[in-house]
Amino acid sequence: MAIVGATGAVGQEMMKVLAERDFKIDELICLADPREEGTQLKFKDEVITVQKVTEEAFRKADIALFAVGTEISKELAPIAVKNNCVVIDNSYAFRLEEGVPLVVPEVNAEDIKSHKGIIANPNCSTIIMTVAINPIHKEYGLKRVVVSTYQAVSGAGKAGIDELDEHIKAYMKGEEMKPSVFQYPIAFNLIPHIDVFVEHDYTREEMKMVWETRKIMHLLDLKIAATAVRVPVYRSHSESINLETYKPVTPEGVREVLSRAPGVIVQDNPQEKLYPMPLYTSHKDEVFVGRIRKDISTENGIAMWVVADQIRKGAATNAVQIAEIVVKDNLY
Repeated sequence: MAIVGATGAVGQEMMKVLAERDFKIDELICLADPREEGTQLKFKDEVITVQKVTEEAFRKADIALFAVGTEISKELAPIAVKNNCVVIDNSYAFRLEEGVPLVVPEVNAEDIKSHKGIIANPNCSTIIMTVAINPIHKEYGLKRVVVSTYQAVSGAGKAGIDELDEHIKAYMKGEEMKPSVFQYPIAFNLIPHIDVFVEHDYTREEMKMVWETRKIMHLLDLKIAATAVRVPVYRSHSESINLETYKPVTPEGVREVLSRAPGVIVQDNPQEKLYPMPLYTSHKDEVFVGRIRKDISTENGIAMWVVADQIRKGAATNAVQIAEIVVKDNLY
């Protein structure tokens, strides 16, 4: 197995998840920017030397997990596929491309079988949401989804974490908070702007949730409206989700459906102050759901609060789960 972008935050998390899940690997090939060639990384009990990307590296690998940007994925993934290496790509490069499966294993694992060399890992917020709403759709039928995300700074990588640190320190010293990663100071602030603005004044981050959810769930006409907000939290994305269903739905019914859904943990007891929070869901693989209640603004409606670690389930763990299925079903 190869990891492209092994030195980055998601690449490092992929290595951690592979080790934790005891993924059977004869050889792990760590690839990164040529400037990082020679860097030493630890995997289980061995030390692996980072290599620059070459065709030979892909020729040796059965599967490559890509944890790099869209443009690099577009350039390197076809080279890997040409050398008979299955690519599981974490970028936006191939997600909406026809013929490329976009997969959340708890939702549409069967789509992996149709891959032609590339399997796309969805947007982190989309993964988190679909794990939570797909079981409800299967039981009640989804008509409409309204979601607001509260996205941690680590969604912007290490630079986002560093900027929050810098801004907190500057604020406490009474100094100017100078933004470079985000559009405005992020400490003690919320920024309703992630990625670029596209049609109808939605951001691309918001529209990713629309486009990708429809593809993953095979619901091309599902009505979805999203608002994506960056918040001064280090890790784990939160989502406020309102669902309108075709069949009559109750909070009790939703709790029961989600309690047996794969990859979901229901934390829902408001009287005992039990509900999901990013501080307590970080470094975990499950999607946590709470505050499940009737949406009193519509006849068949549910409101709920969903939280999950976007670096793990929202990226690394989801990719490794896909790889596990590829190996189990011999799909490479």
